[in-house]
Amino acid sequence: MTNFLNGDVNNVRNDHPKRLRPEKFNDIHCHCLPALDDGPATMSESLVLCRMLVAEGIATVVATPHQLGRFEGRNETAKVREAVRILNKSLRNNNVPLNIVPGGEVRVDERICELLKADKILTLADGGKYILLELPHQIFIDIEPLLTELASMGIQSIISHAEKNAPLVAQHQVLRKWLENSAHLQITASSLVGDLGPKVQRAAWKFLTSGWATLVATDAHDINARKPRMRAAFDRISARLGKGLAHLVCIENPSRVVNGQDILPVALYNQQEVDG
Repeated sequence: MTNFLNGDVNNVRNDHPKRLRPEKFNDIHCHCLPALDDGPATMSESLVLCRMLVAEGIATVVATPHQLGRFEGRNETAKVREAVRILNKSLRNNNVPLNIVPGGEVRVDERICELLKADKILTLADGGKYILLELPHQIFIDIEPLLTELASMGIQSIISHAEKNAPLVAQHQVLRKWLENSAHLQITASSLVGDLGPKVQRAAWKFLTSGWATLVATDAHDINARKPRMRAAFDRISARLGKGLAHLVCIENPSRVVNGQDILPVALYNQQEVDG
């Protein structure tokens, strides 16, 4: 297992040269299924978004429609799996070289574990190893008991777009405990390039340079306001922190999620920088 420690950026850039070959991205957080949530409204819109994802260099997408919260009862497992099947068929018919696999962005809820057991909500890539959790945006909730219960089921939690959650950004001590309890942070490509404003951008880079964020995803919903920005994010990370790290968080770790493998850790700087 690779571990990038204590600010040795040269080690990050040169570690495992085989990983630095050009490879396609895997996107673990994307709202590409038509007419399910706040993503594309029609199949035509979905195909346009999927073509943009391909242009970004993405080969596999975990479709993550919202589950629970304001979408309670609307996007249960069977419906999502069928939507994925139909979209993949349409992609093949339209010669769009993209593979879609099922998943969900699951709003934090005390029923999550029982809903997983009942096959009502989805893990990422339907693999049973990772779940993408969405926190409330305006209030802070300590979800350590949920993380512990999920871990007892062999499921690791990925916190979606952590940099966009202002209450979470301020909770360093609690967040550290989450990361020690089988949780991982996903940050959004468009946040890193500044599309969501300077405050969110600063938080995204802080999570990345601290070693706390191990995954970058698009969280794409459309081709305009919430478009995929994976290639630009990869280039920015490469320029600032080295291609090794960019490869790890944009290619290697997302691929590991899709394939049900362990996420590799990132630790570029001493922990004091996070608290400074």
